[in-house]
Amino acid sequence: METFGLAPLPQRAREAYLALRGGGGIPPTKYDVTSLGVLHPVLSLKTWAGWRRPDGRIPITNLFNRTPTPIAQGWSVRKTQVRDFRGGTLTYDSHNGTDFAIPPGTLVVAAAPGRVLRISSEFNRGGLKVFVDHGGALITTSNHLARPLVRVGETVARGQPIALSGYSGLDGLAMFPWSVPHVHFNVWFNGDYVDPFSGDSTETPLWRDGNDPQPYRGGDEPAYEPSPWNQAGLNAAVETCTNADVRAQLNAISDAAERAMAILFQLNYFPTLFPTRPDVFTQRFEREGRLTLPFRATDFCGITFAA
Repeated sequence: METFGLAPLPQRAREAYLALRGGGGIPPTKYDVTSLGVLHPVLSLKTWAGWRRPDGRIPITNLFNRTPTPIAQGWSVRKTQVRDFRGGTLTYDSHNGTDFAIPPGTLVVAAAPGRVLRISSEFNRGGLKVFVDHGGALITTSNHLARPLVRVGETVARGQPIALSGYSGLDGLAMFPWSVPHVHFNVWFNGDYVDPFSGDSTETPLWRDGNDPQPYRGGDEPAYEPSPWNQAGLNAAVETCTNADVRAQLNAISDAAERAMAILFQLNYFPTLFPTRPDVFTQRFEREGRLTLPFRATDFCGITFAA
């Protein structure tokens, strides 16, 4: 139950229905025979059994899609227009993160110093997730978790454990055991989903070690400084939200930073509920290498790419 995030069952059933059929301003999920291309059945069975590569590298099974289908069309698990940062097709239409294939129960750590501003579980949107603000409009989210090891409001150090991995969420249950258990790692920068890898020499990677991200191995770190949220813009987003229940939920959050993260969550996970998108931060920042792998150096030494 914990690995798949099935409790409470009635709520999970409603969320699964929403994903498959749509409703409340949210389009249904799109899939077809091309969706089978996201599966890696041999790697999946081995990873479910606890296997790790002898060289200590984490297989990446899906990368950030740099040519996504339009947001208005809804979430698509099809492979109709895909391009990863290498110019390849290791992704799918709506994939907006990096999928690290790891056995359930693996420790997930903070990719940079920060503050935990949200922990939530939506069966139709990535299962259990931990959201960390790292300052400078840089936010990471780790999805498909089994259990959080931190609390909302807690400040975390780089490399500090924040969760145990699982495969919570609809796709983990629906495609078991053929879909690889993984952590879907999102990076938001200046309010938007971004690829932490660089696509060419003109783009700066958000990993500290370039396009070969490494785990944290110790060293001094600057103190965490919160991101400069644009409260006026965030308030405007709430006012224009087309779902009254969501508006009420957002207005009920008293902590300013936690409310800001909740609004950004809705803007990014359910964008069709918002007719316009405001500036989320008071300023825009330039890309720089700040992130390390969200796993311990004692567990993994780097990455590789699934075939």
